[in-house]
Amino acid sequence: MVSDDKFTQQTLTSIEVWSPSLFSLRCSRDAGFRFRAGQFARLGVAKADGSVVWRAYSMASAPHDEFLEFFSIVVPDGEFTSELSRLKVGDSLRVEKQALGFLTLDRFADGRDLWLLASGTGLAPFLSILQGLEVWQRFQRVVLVYSARTASELAYQPLIHGLMQQEHLQEYADRFTYLPLVTREQAPGCLHGRITSLLESGELERAADLSLDPAHSRLMICGNPQMIDDTRALLKQRDLQLSLTRRPGQVAVENYW
Repeated sequence: MVSDDKFTQQTLTSIEVWSPSLFSLRCSRDAGFRFRAGQFARLGVAKADGSVVWRAYSMASAPHDEFLEFFSIVVPDGEFTSELSRLKVGDSLRVEKQALGFLTLDRFADGRDLWLLASGTGLAPFLSILQGLEVWQRFQRVVLVYSARTASELAYQPLIHGLMQQEHLQEYADRFTYLPLVTREQAPGCLHGRITSLLESGELERAADLSLDPAHSRLMICGNPQMIDDTRALLKQRDLQLSLTRRPGQVAVENYW
């Protein structure tokens, strides 16, 4: 049970359906709500019986936006997403006042190249990070790797492809590389295979024209837990270690499943 003073009631302003199983929600933002790009908030949805279900969702919107946006998958018969996917514009959404999570740029003290490895809705925190200035001022190269089962499940393509045309980012356009991946089909303009297999074969580095090395590379990983675990194991073999408070490293992950 979350007490009333721990959340605000926000109003749903738009819904974007990307595929039968993927959608985004945009809602109003409380003036006092603060977060760092990459963090998440706990959202609450009221069920028909009056009880409230809570789940954690990364903000896909940037800290400077006047709204909040969240990217969700529809889990068949899932207690939370079933309720969430039934919401309509004008409905109410509870948002906890405290943003959480450590998938933020301050996890790294240094670094030259930043790799953002996302599967599915794990893209959300990276959209928030990419729309801010800090990442472009800190890193010389930023590579977004976004994996989905099919090309039709690659969401946010207009935003990603138009990202560096935004006025405040235009001067950094040559720093950005976008690599979409699909695992279940061959698709034009996309790499074919899982993040892990493309890491193992070296194809990911060849496609980015950038090598992974502990001195210069920093990596953020967000997505399903198995992908995170498998990717971390591969990176560890290459001496790319998890970044901890007591021991700075090259890898940061978010896993709130």
